Amino acid sequence: MTDRRRHAEISGGGFAGLTAATALAQMGWSVRLHERARELRAEGAGIALWNNSLQVLDQIGATPDLDSRSMTPPAYETRMNNVIQSQETLEGIRWRTMTRPHLHDTLLTAAREAGVEIVAGSEVVAASPDGTITLAGGGTATADLVVGADGVASAVRKSLNIPLKRERSRDGITRFLVPRRKAELQALEPDTEWDNMIDFWNLDPRVLRVLYTPANSEELYLALMSPSDDADGSRVPIDLELWTSVFPQLAPVLEDAAKIEGRYYGYQTTRLERWTDGNVALIGDSAHAMCPALAQGAGASMQNAWTLAVAATAAGDDLPAALREWERLERPITVQAQDRSQWYADTREMAKGNQFTGETIAAALYNPTDPRRHEVAAS
Repeated sequence: MTDRRRHAEISGGGFAGLTAATALAQMGWSVRLHERARELRAEGAGIALWNNSLQVLDQIGATPDLDSRSMTPPAYETRMNNVIQSQETLEGIRWRTMTRPHLHDTLLTAAREAGVEIVAGSEVVAASPDGTITLAGGGTATADLVVGADGVASAVRKSLNIPLKRERSRDGITRFLVPRRKAELQALEPDTEWDNMIDFWNLDPRVLRVLYTPANSEELYLALMSPSDDADGSRVPIDLELWTSVFPQLAPVLEDAAKIEGRYYGYQTTRLERWTDGNVALIGDSAHAMCPALAQGAGASMQNAWTLAVAATAAGDDLPAALREWERLERPITVQAQDRSQWYADTREMAKGNQFTGETIAAALYNPTDPRRHEVAAS
C-alpha cells in the first residue's frame, strides 16, 4: 500500500450511489459520482426506512436532516375488507416514514458536504474489471474502485456480462404523494388513528390494496396495488370510481391521486450470479432489486453501500478479493429480504397482519455499522 489517496468512480445518483459516495469520501477517498439525468432528483413518492438504513444515516451524519421532515407512525395497522386484523406498534424496531425527495435531498446534501464531485448529465455506459469506466461521449476514467449503482437496467452490470435471473409477480403498484387531508379523513372515520401506517386489503371478490403511509405532517404516500392483468385496477390515471367504491373512507386522498398521471410498476426480484468483478462492485437495484413488501429496497441498498465503503477502505493490495469477501458476508441478509419479499408478493400473506416477526424483521433489525454483526448473527 502507498499513501496515495484512493479514488472511486460511481455510476448512479440514487440512494445507493449517494450513500456509497458519501461514506467513501468521509473515509478519505476522492469520489466522483456520475448521474445520467441533467439534474439529481428522486423518482417515486414515499418510503419507509428501518434500523439497517437509519444506522447508516447516523454514521454519515445525515439523521438530523432526515428527521426534520419525517415521522414514525404510532403503529402499522392491517385491515381486510376494512376489518382491523392487527395494529403492530413495532416496539423495539426503529423506523421512519418520509417522502423519497426528502431522503434524496438529505443524501445529496451529505454527499456534497463530504466533498463528493457530482457530475449530472454524465452517463456511464460500461465498466471493466480493471477499474476503467466509459462514458456515453466516449471518454474514459480510471479508479481504484468502480461502483455500479445505476438501477435495475444497469449499464455497468450489462457491460460486465454478469448473468442474472428475474422473478416477476402477478401484482404491481402505482405510487402517489398527496396532501394528508387528515381532518377530512377523520370526518369520515373519527375513530381511526390517521397517523398510523394503514394497509387496506381486499382479496374477494377483487384484489385491490391501498398502503396508506403518512410521510410527515403535510404529505401522504399512497401505494395502490392491483394484479397486472386487472386492466381497470392497474390503469393510470387511476379509475377513481373503482377505487372509491372499494375504499370509500379514502375518497378525499384518492381524489387527489386521480389527478396525477402516475405509473404502474410490476413487482420483480433480480438475482445476480455475483455482485463484483475485479475492482467493480454493484449495489442497489443494479444488484438486488426486490419486491416492495418489506420496504427494504432502499434499506438494503444503503446498508450495502455502507458496508462496501468500509470493506474497500480496509482492503489491502488485493481489492478484488476484499470485494468478494464483502459480498460473501453481506449478501445473505439481502437475499433473505428478497426471498421474504417475493414470498409475500406471491402469497399476499401480508393481508393477514401480525407479520413483523421472525425472518420478516431480520433486515429491519440488522445493524450494518456494528463490526460484530456477523458474530451476533452466527450465535
